[in-house]
Amino acid sequence: MVLKIFFPQCCNTADSGLLVGRWIPGHNSAVVLAVIHYPFIPGQVKKYLSELQSQTQVDLTVLGSWSMPKEGQEGMDSFLKDLSTIFPQKSWIQLSREIGKTGFTCQVVQNNGKLLQDQEQKNGDDKIILIHYDQRKVMLSQLHPVQDVGQKSDVEPSELRLVFQTAAQSQPLFFLDKYDDGPLKLTHWQSEGREASIIAELLKQASVPVCIFLTWLLSLWHWLCSFRILYLRPVLFISSKLSTCVQSGYRAVHFQTVFSPKKATTHMDFMRKANTFVSFLVDMALGLLLISWLYRENRISKLADTLVPVADRVAKELQELLEWLMGAPAGLKMNRALDQVLGRFFLYHIHLWISYIHLMSPFIERILWYVGLSACLGLTFALSILSDIVALLTFHIYCFYVYGARLYCLKIYGLSSLWRLFRGKKWNVLRQRVDSCSYDLDQLFIGTLLFTILLFLLPTTALYYLVFTLLRLVVVLFQGVIHLSVDFINSFPLFAIGLRICRPYRLAEGVKFKVLCQEPGSPLHLMMEINPLKCSAVLQCYRTPTYSCYPKDSWAALCKKLFVGELIYPWKQKTTKTD
Repeated sequence: MVLKIFFPQCCNTADSGLLVGRWIPGHNSAVVLAVIHYPFIPGQVKKYLSELQSQTQVDLTVLGSWSMPKEGQEGMDSFLKDLSTIFPQKSWIQLSREIGKTGFTCQVVQNNGKLLQDQEQKNGDDKIILIHYDQRKVMLSQLHPVQDVGQKSDVEPSELRLVFQTAAQSQPLFFLDKYDDGPLKLTHWQSEGREASIIAELLKQASVPVCIFLTWLLSLWHWLCSFRILYLRPVLFISSKLSTCVQSGYRAVHFQTVFSPKKATTHMDFMRKANTFVSFLVDMALGLLLISWLYRENRISKLADTLVPVADRVAKELQELLEWLMGAPAGLKMNRALDQVLGRFFLYHIHLWISYIHLMSPFIERILWYVGLSACLGLTFALSILSDIVALLTFHIYCFYVYGARLYCLKIYGLSSLWRLFRGKKWNVLRQRVDSCSYDLDQLFIGTLLFTILLFLLPTTALYYLVFTLLRLVVVLFQGVIHLSVDFINSFPLFAIGLRICRPYRLAEGVKFKVLCQEPGSPLHLMMEINPLKCSAVLQCYRTPTYSCYPKDSWAALCKKLFVGELIYPWKQKTTKTD
């Protein structure tokens, strides 16, 4: 069986001492984490390792000895070999390196006193393989698919995952550096001095009171939202349809997640907090840029002066369209009476809408001025308000679409019911299926009369429904682009993508090995390098769930809704009930 020894690169030039690490349970492998330098007292080493075991919950032990020959330390090898009796193990690893050589000399002493040398081979198989790894990258990396330390699983973790978990859980071992006064001196990735930043430490100290204050503000916001009047049916219905209210609810949940004083316990919780916080900062920055552009060169007034003529132009075009439909559109012969009734009904709504626009025109500039200030809350708020403004300005188109869709849907379902009557069938409401039924002569006569009337009135209704559905789809397409933009800002994992670009080793998909050294008389040396996670996998794994992450209706279901006259809301959740 091959013995694999994972050895950190930072210990290649360490002084002679003891190898501290862990034997991988269930595998013939060992992970070296640090080297304790000579001189040391074995009792102090045992006490130090017992303290680390209680802190890290990792079975840290002395794996063997490391020898780096220097002048005046000729007898160091034999002294370190004799320590195997003080630190008994099933296998005692003896690593030594000669100056001028890349490879190490490795010997393994079994607990029965038998010496296993790497030079001995059977059937051409190497007995010992030394795998060098970057300790800092392995400790900071998160191997995917994510599996938390405390997570229970029926599948035993792989050898590679255990190596990553051992390095990540042994962080207290890396806090001791050469500047610390103590009986032990160690070599590991932070032994030359721990990384520190005064600004980072100050931010950590200031983040706690800031998070507590913001959490109090969020509790106040939830208290205001708990008023009973806000849960009345009209208020609840309007708030569920306004994009601004929906975005406010999302932001409240995001703030509650980010500014919670509780520390993230798992990797996914930490990444969710970091992604939400970075997305919020980017959203605020884009909103401030929008404010600086809007309030420069008097663009608010220009926008207000353009809005009313555009609304009048749209209303005029709709009026001309209705007058064209009330004649003989494209040479089609329509039902004269129904055509005139529908045309006059819709023209009356357009006249009401034009009066409403002219009534609101003196206040539009002031309304836009205050609406522009909402961008200080973020670009997503500005886009949500823009979506609501578009919905209000095109409310007459929405009304036309609803009227036409309801009338068309009523006729379609009426024709389908009467068609079942001719075939001797009926719809069983209780069992939700079509059953056989016998009808008398009067029922068949009335059904035939109603079927004929509905069939001949259907083309006129279908034409109005088709025209207003196309207009509604144009508005829905524009609002859909706005909603996708808001969802992109809310859900895009900027922090995870930044890690993938700047520090790709932090998100690991696996590892690859390359031959580092293969000298005669020394074991095989491999270099373990981290394969970064693909960008598509990063987006899939760390994207913040929003309403666009839920399953949508398929194109076939959408076409079916359009054919039977059901109302469509493409950006809503599939489970959301729409009126």
